[in-house]
Amino acid sequence: MINIVLSASVLPWVFFFGKILFIFTLGFGVIAPVMIWVERRVAAFVQDRVGPNRVGPLGLLQSLADGIKLLLKEDLRPDEVRPFFFILAPALAAVPAAMAFAVVPFGPETTLGGLLAEPARLQIAPLNVGLLYVLAIGSLAVYSIALAGWASNNKFSVMGSLRASAQMISYELAMGMAVVAVILMSGSVDLYDIVKAQTNHWFIFTIPGFIAFLIFVPAMFAETNRTPFDLPEAEAELVVGFHTEYSGMKFGLFFLAEYVNMTTLSAMCVLFFFGGWEFLPFGLTWEGIGYQVDQHWFSWVIPFAWFAAKVAFFLFVFVWVRWTLPRFRYDQLMGLGWKTLVPIGIANIALVAGLITFGGGF
Repeated sequence: MINIVLSASVLPWVFFFGKILFIFTLGFGVIAPVMIWVERRVAAFVQDRVGPNRVGPLGLLQSLADGIKLLLKEDLRPDEVRPFFFILAPALAAVPAAMAFAVVPFGPETTLGGLLAEPARLQIAPLNVGLLYVLAIGSLAVYSIALAGWASNNKFSVMGSLRASAQMISYELAMGMAVVAVILMSGSVDLYDIVKAQTNHWFIFTIPGFIAFLIFVPAMFAETNRTPFDLPEAEAELVVGFHTEYSGMKFGLFFLAEYVNMTTLSAMCVLFFFGGWEFLPFGLTWEGIGYQVDQHWFSWVIPFAWFAAKVAFFLFVFVWVRWTLPRFRYDQLMGLGWKTLVPIGIANIALVAGLITFGGGF
């Protein structure tokens, strides 16, 4: 009897730490290396090249080789840098990227086939203000970039960090407008509740949801400094921008943070507009097709795999766009944010509010 009570009390903690280990192993140990390989293979395909094909089958171990190279590479530090802040900046880039994913729900509630006394979310930290947490933590990324440029004491680095600061402030506003529309449609700032609000129809298939999606996607690219919004790096103008002076594993941390941020924003896009782990739009749920999430302890894997497939699609879109579109001029970048996305976002919020107030819904 004592053993049963003990196991029942320990299981929730095992489940909690298991989620942490699963997510961070997946994020840092799987997604980042795989995305580096995908980036190179897609680039090679677009440019009619072979791509990585030497280290491992199909070059699959190329990312591991790059990681070992960065670990063993000499850590150069110019004499004129500000040492403490120069070291702090890469850490500030990686930590918020990891923290943001802590509130992302990646599957429905489950008791693991009856092992848990009460249903638990597939989410490390089930915050009821998870959306606000993600936006707040995501805003911290600009500090690492600004700090890296200033601490490097290099004109190209400073220019890159100033560009990144202006870009993030501009496009966070546009992203916020898209998110406000999602909050109004779902009636919640809890990411889990936002997904459950899309059980009958994904938000992408509503007019306000589609408009919010069109605002969110370019803001998503701008927030991660990806092409065609990679003005803070702009190799042709600023060497490599804010991390010009970085080498070795410090440079690797910036690189790693970029891919984790891409994953987090792709997950947000899926949660906001594509129903998260929900099966299909228009009311076709897992239960509707006869699949029981709590049938076995591992039965949550199928909904998670569906969610992961959606996230993988948007990660591919990141790479696809990078090797398809040219880089914007800086005036074009700022004009798109302030003159186009923000006004459309304000109008979309008014549209959603009007539909809810006078139309009874959307």
